[in-house]
Amino acid sequence: MGYLDNIISRYKSMRSMRELCHTYTQQYALVGLGSHCANNLLPVIQYLQLPLKYICCTSEKKAELISQKYKGVKGVKGTTSLQDILNDDTVSGVFVAAHPHSHFHIATEVIKAGKSLFIEKPPCENERELKSLTDTIMLYGSQHIVVGLQRRFAPATQVLKKRLKGDGKRHYHYRYLTGLYPEGDTLLDLFIHPLDYVTFLFGEAKIKNLDVIRCRDGAQTLFLVLEHQDITGMLELSTDYSWQKAEELLSISTDKGLYVLENMERLDFMPRRSALLGIPLEKVFPNNGATICLYGRNNFVPTIGNNQIVSQGFFSEIKTFADMIENKHEADYALGLESVNHVYSLMAEIKKYMNIIDDHIL
Repeated sequence: MGYLDNIISRYKSMRSMRELCHTYTQQYALVGLGSHCANNLLPVIQYLQLPLKYICCTSEKKAELISQKYKGVKGVKGTTSLQDILNDDTVSGVFVAAHPHSHFHIATEVIKAGKSLFIEKPPCENERELKSLTDTIMLYGSQHIVVGLQRRFAPATQVLKKRLKGDGKRHYHYRYLTGLYPEGDTLLDLFIHPLDYVTFLFGEAKIKNLDVIRCRDGAQTLFLVLEHQDITGMLELSTDYSWQKAEELLSISTDKGLYVLENMERLDFMPRRSALLGIPLEKVFPNNGATICLYGRNNFVPTIGNNQIVSQGFFSEIKTFADMIENKHEADYALGLESVNHVYSLMAEIKKYMNIIDDHIL
C-alpha cells in the first residue's frame, strides 16, 4: 500500500505543479460586459489568470463599478474608451463581446492597432463586412484571430471530428430548437451556430431545399436540406419551442453506425447492425443493441473539466486564443475570419431564398 500511495502522491503532485507552471504573461483587454460575457467568458479569463488590464463598456457608471469590483485585482481598469486600449502597446490580445452591431467596427479598429483579436459571434453582419475585415488583416498584417463560435471547441466536437475522419458518411439530422427571439436577428445571432457547426464538420454546403414557417407571435422555423461534398443533411432551426426546454440534437449516420450528439453534453455511438442479403439480422436474432458513450459530462465530480463552460466550448476557445498569443499553441487559421466564409455565404443564400418566399407570399 505504501508503494501505491507513493505513486498516487507523486502523480497528484506532478499534476498540480503542471497547472502552476502554466502561466500567462501578456496583457489583455475585454470589450463588452453583458450577460454572456459575465457568465461565460470572464470566469474563464479569471480561472486562467490572464493578466486583464482593461474592461471596456459604453456606460460611465458601469465602468466605475467595474473598477470598484476588481480593485483587488492588479491592473484591471474599467473604461469607456476603446482608444485607450488600442493605444496601449502593452495590450497584446483583445476579447470583444459587445453588441453584435458594433462588432465589425471594433474588430476593424483592433486589427488596425496590430493586436490579436477574439471576436464573439457574429463578427460582422454580412459577406461585404467579412471581406472588409479580411482585407484589413492583409493590409495591416496578420494577427492571431479567433471567432468565438464555441461549439467548434467543445470536447465532444474534438472526439466527433476524429471519429468521422475514418468513417463513410451517409446523412445527418440536426434539430436546433429555442423559444422566441424578439431582441435580434434570428439567423445571424442564433442559427449561425448550427449552420457554422455543420460547415465546420462537413465543409461547404449548398441549399438543396428550404421551407420557412412564420407565426403571428414572431416564431420562425427553417426546414433546410443541405448538400455537402460527401454528405447530405436535414436541419430544423426554430424559435417556435421553449428556452427552458431548448434542444440541440445532431444525429449522423455513417457506414460504421450512428452518432448522436445531445446539447454538446453527451456523444453516443451505436454500431451499425449486421444484415445478410439486405435482411436485418436484428429482426431474426433480436438482442440488445450496444450504445457506446464517447463523451459525457460527469455531474457528480465538481471539477473544471465537468463544468458546462468546458463542455460547451467556452473554456477551450479562450485558452486556445491565449495560448496562440503566448506561443504555447500554433496559430490555427481554421479558427479565424476566413473560416466563417462558408457559413456567411450560406446565410446570404438563405436570406435570398427567404426574400423570394416573402415576395411570392405578397
